[in-house]
Amino acid sequence: MEWKKASSLDEYEKLVIRMNTPRVVIDNAVCASSTLVKVDSARKQGFLLEAVQVLADLNLSINKAYVSSDGRWFMDVFHVTDQNGEKLKNESLLSYIERTLSATTSSAASDGDVGLTILELTGSDRPGLLSEVFAVLADLRCDVVEAKVWTHNGRIASWTLVRDGDSGEPIEDSVKIDRIEARLRNVLKGDHDVRSSAAVGDGATHPERRLHQMMLADRDYERAAAAAETGPSVSVQNWVERGYSVVNVLCRDRRKLLFDIVCTLTDMEYVIFHATLDTDVKQARMEFYIRHTDGSPISSEAERRRVIQCLQAAIERRASELACRAEKEEAAAGLFYLGSLVRRNLYNLGLIRSCS
Repeated sequence: MEWKKASSLDEYEKLVIRMNTPRVVIDNAVCASSTLVKVDSARKQGFLLEAVQVLADLNLSINKAYVSSDGRWFMDVFHVTDQNGEKLKNESLLSYIERTLSATTSSAASDGDVGLTILELTGSDRPGLLSEVFAVLADLRCDVVEAKVWTHNGRIASWTLVRDGDSGEPIEDSVKIDRIEARLRNVLKGDHDVRSSAAVGDGATHPERRLHQMMLADRDYERAAAAAETGPSVSVQNWVERGYSVVNVLCRDRRKLLFDIVCTLTDMEYVIFHATLDTDVKQARMEFYIRHTDGSPISSEAERRRVIQCLQAAIERRASELACRAEKEEAAAGLFYLGSLVRRNLYNLGLIRSCS
């Protein structure tokens, strides 16, 4: 009897695992111009963001998407192409997508990032700021392994992976961490926020999601009414009969667009029950049926306005994206001039007015 009981428990556990493990189908025959990626499973809050994040990290273009959630089940369908606009034909890439989307959890950090320290910085943007920030890190013997920087609406957010330049280990000395934060606050001047966190590991928040969270908390979405009218087209209406708020977005298409929007809605504590994405050569049209995590739709004009402003900001932030990653053998000085070099390149492209 005891053996039978143990056996039945094992079968039950297997059933639970099968029900909660996403089923992934990748098909190159359905569509002539793109690869179809379909994911269905028991519904779990945040999984849509995880799925989109996997595709975004591979720099794939999502040309069409359909999201549907029925009770406790969901189905996500993505039509994707590579950076050349072609179907995905690399078998190892297809295998990686299937294996990663089938996993119940995703990790934001690569194996090589484990044991590094994260520095997060937000504040007012100004010419030459990046040069000063990296000069401070070099002076304090911090090796910069990877850095991601966004600027928007006069604000800046930076996510930087560092290690001790002398030992090559994570920076764990509280005295040194306090000195780094104090020096960076002095560089930022005025209103700012500087934080260091524990070493990167499994479960760490995706760096680009952190940048969205940092700028959202910094309220970079606040702008003059005239400026808001010139941004991406975002509208929000309530479908009273079904209890949904319907968000429509029309803007220029680009990679990682769906990730930016899904990330922002998720961090604002909205659940996406249904969604569609359709793109042509220049534009993307998206529709999202959302509710609060408590099941209620948007309930006030102020909240509706805030959703519109936050989504417009999420779409625009990546236009100023800067990112680099140093190899292990590079010294701290290798990124000393990153700020000035980036500024000069953006100036040459006509994207900023000054490269000082």
